[in-house]
Amino acid sequence: MTADRRSDRRARRSAARPASHRYRPGFRGRRPLPALLISAFLLVGVCSAAGIAWDPFNAGAAQGGSAPVIGAPWSTGPAGASPTGAPDPAAGSRQPDRSPPPAGTSAAAKADPRGAADTGAERPAGALPFDMPAPAALRSGSAGGKLVFAHYFTPYPLSLDNASADGDYYTRHYLAPDGESGKHEKYGGLLRDRPLPVEPRSGDWEYANLQQEVRTARAAGIDGFTLDVLSLSGKNWDRANLLMAAAHAVDPTFKIMLMPDMTALRTDDPAVLADAIATLGDAPAAHRLRDGRLVVSPFKAEEKSAAWWTEAMALLASRHGVRTAFVPLFLDFGAHNGEFAPISYGFSEWGSRSYVGQESSTRDAGRAHGMGKIWMQPVSVQDARPNQGIYDEAGNTATLRSTWTHAIEDGADWVQLTTWNDYSEGSQFAPSLHNGHAYLDLTSYYLTRFKTGSWPQIVRDTLYLTARTQFADADPTGRQSLLMSVRKGSAAPRDTVEVLSFLTGPAAVRTTVGGAGAIHEAPAGIHSELLPLKPGAASARVVRDGKARAEVELPYPVDRTVEVQDLQYYAATSGRR
Repeated sequence: MTADRRSDRRARRSAARPASHRYRPGFRGRRPLPALLISAFLLVGVCSAAGIAWDPFNAGAAQGGSAPVIGAPWSTGPAGASPTGAPDPAAGSRQPDRSPPPAGTSAAAKADPRGAADTGAERPAGALPFDMPAPAALRSGSAGGKLVFAHYFTPYPLSLDNASADGDYYTRHYLAPDGESGKHEKYGGLLRDRPLPVEPRSGDWEYANLQQEVRTARAAGIDGFTLDVLSLSGKNWDRANLLMAAAHAVDPTFKIMLMPDMTALRTDDPAVLADAIATLGDAPAAHRLRDGRLVVSPFKAEEKSAAWWTEAMALLASRHGVRTAFVPLFLDFGAHNGEFAPISYGFSEWGSRSYVGQESSTRDAGRAHGMGKIWMQPVSVQDARPNQGIYDEAGNTATLRSTWTHAIEDGADWVQLTTWNDYSEGSQFAPSLHNGHAYLDLTSYYLTRFKTGSWPQIVRDTLYLTARTQFADADPTGRQSLLMSVRKGSAAPRDTVEVLSFLTGPAAVRTTVGGAGAIHEAPAGIHSELLPLKPGAASARVVRDGKARAEVELPYPVDRTVEVQDLQYYAATSGRR
């Protein structure tokens, strides 16, 4: 690539950067995964080896201090101390078949016993470094009052067409730069990651798949989904209604909080929205307070005035007999909380997606509580948006750890994981091709602390490995012309491999990155080590008393020459071999 061409692409990238770092358009797209990776996935098995990483930030919670430099240890001490306008190949609506979903094992799992497709069942024994409390313990007493929701984005369910993963819609159109007749070629394709593939099902496959997602979330300790209501008709509306039915069928205590998306819904008539909310709210799964009020938490609530929302809630009461608890989610909490305070039960915001600058959440949570409102804290993994030409530097798992730590220390009442499955923003917690169950497993650790007030005891050695597959300044060789640049206010881009160890006792951790071996001593408890990113594979293993206790390899090697830009972090864990 010539210097002139590179300079021209960088200039176009800078010019395309959105003004608002929290803007969510009605159509959100991500770029495709290379077909080679999909093929490798099918050969190796659905990579349920997923990495989770943790270095807590607060000394009072036995957690280490500031972010580490490359190669420096970070220890905690001993343990116990379809976007709008996008085609949907699965068109059509129907009433759900309420029969149990058929069981199935993926072809990938049959080919390789090390991994299995996500079926939503309970975690395999030994998957986590701690013993997950029983669901009843997380949903009763004071723990039951601390609620954790995951933001569900209807355009990206487990499957769009009930086809095999080697040729389904995700693979052919969302994960390929030339997919959908090349409409996403400018930014290298629509997505960079996808849900863990599922086997084609007989019967009502979409309903069965939604049930599976509910089971997966429930097994992780999540209380429910916040449902991003993108439209009031069509496929996304149908899928929203189907999710309401699937959630109740799987677990009557799993709740769906209604989140009308005001960046996508184009009605100015509060009666139209009130009628839609009443329809969804009539489902048993709709989240209500103990006094019966239906919780409504619109995304970008400030798109309409407080007076407009007051009228909508009055219509819900007069026309449908529905009392509401209004919990607006703002993109600019500071500018709008005063106007909305008189009509609100609580507040939330979308939040920042980098590990720096999270102190504002402490201020906002305190402001909400000072006004007598509950606070729903956003917790995020990362954010990279090829079609918008922008990304946040997540610092491996630093953003996830920081946002969870703030939710705990700032006294959040509820948490929203942003997001469960918005692959167009690269922000997914749901089990995915490149991350397995990594971020969901890690969330279970923090979730347990958030709900119970105590950090779980580490009872088995577990390693987590995270890295990108390319360098932050990589110039893709394909036809991509819009490149992502780091968002203003984000941490600076970095090229690091992160090794996180959850250990029952002190041990040596041997690492290999790009063929270069190293060793570091890790204490009992949780320890993070950052290593420079190098071309090639990365792996790590725990050695104690001369024996390997846990080992992990990231199945996606790093390359200096890449076809498309992909700035999401990939993850693997020794707990899911």
